[in-house]
Amino acid sequence: ASGSGDNKIILWNAKNHFQQMQTLQGHSNWVGSVAFSPGDGAVLASGSADKTIIIWDAKNHFQKMQTLQGHTDYVISIAFSPGDG
Repeated sequence: ASGSGDNKIILWNAKNHFQQMQTLQGHSNWVGSVAFSPGDGAVLASGSADKTIIIWDAKNHFQKMQTLQGHTDYVISIAFSPGDG
């Protein structure tokens, strides 16, 4: 997965010569960070200059699950805890 200044996230298929699989839209400014949850990768999180983090459901066609708000400036980094919590 990659984020860009076009406010979009592109998912790439590593099993098919990295062809573009899907484009996710939901941020209103550039996307600077994306991360899959550890283990089964069931969740994708994206952070943006719009000061939000969007949680995407990787097991349900990357439907938007939740938008996290609270930052007062750009979200530039995302990390998941390696444990279950």
